[in-house]
Amino acid sequence: MPTDSPAPADTPRTPTAPAAQVPAPSPERAALPDPGPGPTLRGPDAPKSEPATPRGYRAVFAVAEFRAVFAAHLLSLLGVVVSELALTVLVYDLTGSPLLSALTFALGLLPYIVGGTLFAGVADRYPARRVLVVCDLLCAACVAVMLVPATPVAGLLALRCLVAAIAPVFTGTRMAALTDILGEGDLYVLGRSLLRIVSQSAMLIGFGTGGVLLTVLSPRGAITVTVVTFLCSAVLLRFGTQDRPARATATATGDGGGTLLKESLSGARLVLGDRRIRALMLLFWLPAMFVVAPEALAAPYADAIGAPPAALGLLLCAMAVGHIGAELFVGSALSPRNRSRIVLPVAAVGLLPLLVYVVRPGLPLALAALALAGAGAAYVIGLDQWFVDAVPQELRGRAMTLLTAGLMTVQGLGMALAGLAAEFFPVHQVVAGSGIIGTVCALLLVAEVRRTAPGQMSDTEGRDGADRHVTSR
Repeated sequence: MPTDSPAPADTPRTPTAPAAQVPAPSPERAALPDPGPGPTLRGPDAPKSEPATPRGYRAVFAVAEFRAVFAAHLLSLLGVVVSELALTVLVYDLTGSPLLSALTFALGLLPYIVGGTLFAGVADRYPARRVLVVCDLLCAACVAVMLVPATPVAGLLALRCLVAAIAPVFTGTRMAALTDILGEGDLYVLGRSLLRIVSQSAMLIGFGTGGVLLTVLSPRGAITVTVVTFLCSAVLLRFGTQDRPARATATATGDGGGTLLKESLSGARLVLGDRRIRALMLLFWLPAMFVVAPEALAAPYADAIGAPPAALGLLLCAMAVGHIGAELFVGSALSPRNRSRIVLPVAAVGLLPLLVYVVRPGLPLALAALALAGAGAAYVIGLDQWFVDAVPQELRGRAMTLLTAGLMTVQGLGMALAGLAAEFFPVHQVVAGSGIIGTVCALLLVAEVRRTAPGQMSDTEGRDGADRHVTSR
């Protein structure tokens, strides 16, 4: 949480991705006559003109399957956000423990690495639609058990862990399925961008919606909404997407003889063993690990500068607002070639706005810095394309599941480390330090991505060994 014609010398050269590439038309659309490249004479009964081919985000929404995926994502994500808030309140009401209440949030992140590593093979071993629907149904069942009054607090936390362990399998499978629905070019990149925008927006809308629901419903009543959204998501995916065969071939899975765990761990080894894929994956992960520091420390920072209570909400929203605005601009105003050009420069400097915290800024300056830091995440649009170009098709589900799991895990780790550092240093110094350390890491990764660009290294250097060449291509 990915090029076009040749990029400038300071960006990796990846295989060309046609702009606004639309998947194969349906039989109904294919039957329409091609108007040709120039004007033609038409009879009196012929339509005067053909509608213009949609471009940009409109072209993505023109694909019926994507509309189903988008709606399912929106519903389930809003449900998850509402349930997180309601479950936190429920656990606090049952125990009166701030620690257990906070742990409810943490358990939404920590199991990602377990599910993403041990169950990643599901994404390639079984048909994508089946995996997505089953994941939704399993999550709905887990949340339904939370509604039973007899479920103890330990059971609520265990169910929370199980939902979080399923999440990376679902997300990785959906990311890989988008390449089947939208192709591997610009439409895929814009589709991923839209899903990220929805994720950012859901954080702003979902918590507000959850707060309103909790004023009229009990915590368990609010959690009921999540069961409904998971079931609606399953229906949309079952009837709104095509049934495609499993991504992995019999050869890739050892003729079915390998266990799921073995396939998952083997996929992780192959993905992380490839120098190019590993560098791109780290470029997703490490900046995200450091950029969460100001959000994790928003409450103590607002208290330190004497800001009013409403300031906490502004500090938590500013980065998401910057991210959404920048992603919309980059996705709609820049060509695929230019989106590729900005990846490395923006990744290198994206965390620099956090250095403003050195001077312990007041609320207006802090909000501006957070919005700029959020905007820096727009480099991910171009990075999405590089990633999908680098990963072999038969590994794509496992690679994207691992990418999702690692991204959530490093963000949770970043929050924890920021909180630990704030026990020993002033909050503003911790945030500024995160910006400095994160920028150094980003610069090192940018250099590695350049070195691993196609044509910049030999096949042996790229493989880090012969296994990948034999088993994954």
